[in-house]
Amino acid sequence: MIRFLFLLSTAIVALSAFAFRVDTITVATKHLKSPDAVTVVVPDGAPDEKFPAVYLLHGYSDDNLCYIKRINGLGEMADKYKMILITPDGRNSWYWDTESMSMESFIVNDLVPYIDAHYPVLPGRENRAVTGLSMGGHGAFYLGTRHPDIWGNIGSMSGGVNILPFPESWDIPKLLGKSRDEDTQMWKDHSAAFMVPQIKEGNFNIIFDCGCDDFFAGVNNELHQALLDAKVPHDYISRPGSHTWDYWNNSLPYHLFFFNTKFPR
Repeated sequence: MIRFLFLLSTAIVALSAFAFRVDTITVATKHLKSPDAVTVVVPDGAPDEKFPAVYLLHGYSDDNLCYIKRINGLGEMADKYKMILITPDGRNSWYWDTESMSMESFIVNDLVPYIDAHYPVLPGRENRAVTGLSMGGHGAFYLGTRHPDIWGNIGSMSGGVNILPFPESWDIPKLLGKSRDEDTQMWKDHSAAFMVPQIKEGNFNIIFDCGCDDFFAGVNNELHQALLDAKVPHDYISRPGSHTWDYWNNSLPYHLFFFNTKFPR
């Protein structure tokens, strides 16, 4: 009987080791045509405890629910590393401000202040990270670089960091309003790969990766080389894999571990 009670007690402890919470909220904004749906994973903690914030940006054709649905153990990782994870609905925006929607302005002016006001997050760029996959990987580099006062930590998984080699894909010409050949400079201005001087100036902690078989492998390798040439410190990983959730399930834990080592707490 004593042994049974001990085993039962151990099982209860194991089941209650993770106590994260998942919120799905809407954030009002004048920058989009409707309020934005946002998923927030909050780790277990003391009533007065505060946590770093990691913004997770999704890929093209996905939404705010994709990470919690398709990343194994996302909540457990939030508990393990004591991080709040935030995923907005990026609406195929590439996280730009364009005539059809102003996603960058929403995230910077509405979402980050909302999270800071309503969730127990630690203040300051050093306690915020932004990463994402595919379109979201580009978005993380783009937003982080353009707003170094908000984010001090940047990541990208299989990111579309240079859109120029893909002139007809993902409705980019429609979104930007001009084709690549009509306005090549505009396309460069909207590509993270051409922001190396600003990335260097921002003094970020950077991690990014891409599978060797991914259609974005070439542009990621080129960005890695450009950062090396500019002497920008960063972690870059190229390993077997393609543009799949199997790859990102392997990739995201590296990013969260990396950010955990950089957050000053």
